[in-house]
Amino acid sequence: MAKGSQMRKAAYAIDPIFIDRWSPRAMSGTALALEELMVLFEAARWAPSSSNLQPWRMLYALRAAPDWPLFLGLLSDANRQWAQHGGALVAFLSNNIRDDGRPAPTHAFDTGAAWENFALQASTRNLVVHGMQGFDHVRARAELKLPPEFDIHAMVVVGKPGEVARLPESLRAREQPSDRRPLHESVCEGPFCF
Repeated sequence: MAKGSQMRKAAYAIDPIFIDRWSPRAMSGTALALEELMVLFEAARWAPSSSNLQPWRMLYALRAAPDWPLFLGLLSDANRQWAQHGGALVAFLSNNIRDDGRPAPTHAFDTGAAWENFALQASTRNLVVHGMQGFDHVRARAELKLPPEFDIHAMVVVGKPGEVARLPESLRAREQPSDRRPLHESVCEGPFCF
């Protein structure tokens, strides 16, 4: 699997872990051991969170487990065609209510931090991790039996690197680290200036 730092360059001197991480689609179809997945969940557990509420929750299905067809069936057709070769599927959720019943305004922000820890840990272990918004959110809420105070943000596929040739032809050319927009298009001093 190509490292992002071999193809992209940061504008400032940052640790290569950030540009080495990218979201491939080519996976081998090899099952993941539960221990491999738990290491990623452990990294997510240590993400920062407002008031240490840790609003994130993750539901998963390993490739050979009974819930695999349920999780895979929630994906859009476009994502299912390549994600079917993953070793695990994970739904990232967050609790939008604090323990005392008040709203938790940073629940999604904090869960994003947990996802980033998960993704970076996977990258250091040479695993493919790809987050997806392309899934049926309504069915996911019902079929995964989510309580009303939980929001579902993304589905994530985790796998071992595979051959690009196994991807649908339409995706092969895209199977490389993507760049990012220039920093000045994302950051400004003072009030909104974009």
